[in-house]
Amino acid sequence: MKTAPWINGFTHLFFPRTCQACRHVLYNQEEVICTKCLYHLPKTNFHLHESNPVSRTFWGRVELNAATSYLFFSKQGKTQRLMHNLKYQGKKQVGIYLGKKFGKDLKKSQLYNTVQVVIPVPMHPKKKQKRGYNQSDLIAEGIALAMNAEIQVDNLVKVHNTTSQTKKSRYKRWENVKDVFQVRNEALLQNKHILIVDDVITTGATIEACAHRLSSIKGITISVASLAYAQV
Repeated sequence: MKTAPWINGFTHLFFPRTCQACRHVLYNQEEVICTKCLYHLPKTNFHLHESNPVSRTFWGRVELNAATSYLFFSKQGKTQRLMHNLKYQGKKQVGIYLGKKFGKDLKKSQLYNTVQVVIPVPMHPKKKQKRGYNQSDLIAEGIALAMNAEIQVDNLVKVHNTTSQTKKSRYKRWENVKDVFQVRNEALLQNKHILIVDDVITTGATIEACAHRLSSIKGITISVASLAYAQV
């Protein structure tokens, strides 16, 4: 049952909905991000180009069909504020909303329009229990909805609880994650074009480890997408 408009207006008077990028109050027709911030999001448009900084990150490391990121990440920028609200402030709607926007763009690209299965980079159960959710699940959910693709959140799993990647070198990041992922049911991914989804790509070590594990599955095609790209 829909809530009456006057009730929504009364509620928003005391609990105003705010833009998750700039904190300004949203108008009734806006959701999650205000129109101004949405217009000025630092989109990469990497999905339109087979050779881009994200795809080149993986050259010589793992075989991929394509790789892209939706937004550029910069300190104190809109993307950082959105990612912080998604990961640490419980603003789950940010992941789903931006995932949908991203998925609409991917669906228009010849590199990604054949994606059948979307797989978020998994989080170890202990870490997921502590945070309450995996932000990559939410981004993947939005992308899958926009692309009309299947989402699998329980097939690729993380079996070892690794330490934070934040301050590690590229080699140390790879060492930290190279043997931590397993697939529960390979048959569900055979002969499928799958999209691995993460929140941020920096060195690409985590996605590389996921892709290496998945690459042995019969007939699989692997593409990669992240919500943000942080240059190193």
